[in-house]
Amino acid sequence: MTLRLGEFAPDFEADTTRGPIRFYDWIGGSWAVLFSHPKNYTPVCTTELGYLARIKPEFERRGVKIIGLSVDPVSQHAGWADDIADSQGTAPNFPLIGDADLAVAKLYGMLPAESAGDSAQRTAADNQTVRNVFVIGPDKRIKLILVYPMTTGRNFDEVLRAIDSLQLTADHNVATPVNWHVGEDVIIATNVSDDNARRTYPDGWRAPLPYLRIVPQPTVTGR
Repeated sequence: MTLRLGEFAPDFEADTTRGPIRFYDWIGGSWAVLFSHPKNYTPVCTTELGYLARIKPEFERRGVKIIGLSVDPVSQHAGWADDIADSQGTAPNFPLIGDADLAVAKLYGMLPAESAGDSAQRTAADNQTVRNVFVIGPDKRIKLILVYPMTTGRNFDEVLRAIDSLQLTADHNVATPVNWHVGEDVIIATNVSDDNARRTYPDGWRAPLPYLRIVPQPTVTGR
């Protein structure tokens, strides 16, 4: 199964460190980030989980829930959480899914459907494609997919930056330019005619090119 942007994120039931969930019910009306790990007690993921726990308030400020996934069972997550707290200074403070039968990893296309066995029979190298980030909107559709190799730690500051753009562009007919951050100028979307743009931006815009119409950033709803 290959998931694409704009498709519905697959729903599922799973056991987590915060108890059993149905994914759609857990998301509710929020934005959500699902990020996955190929195995407990792996070094790069240990640093990622600790960092994400420290910046969790930044996700909450944006109305975004975060949930992790490891192919190991929930019963093994507590020991890893202790290691993360000891080495990174912060223990995971968000639910972590146990995916011992690889069901969610397969459902989200992180492992081939024919992958056999359970997590106890597999190594991190067997599961190296389970290094994904999915940003999911309140409409349960996939807004962003990132896939990292085993040796490259994920940049969750960039995930936050992308979420800022996704939330802004969900509310306004604009696009964000390269390296954009909140408060910087944005681009009027190409599907907005000049006539319609004048109604929204009566003060006009800056246009270094006819198709590059730059305006101040509109306000993000709820911020």
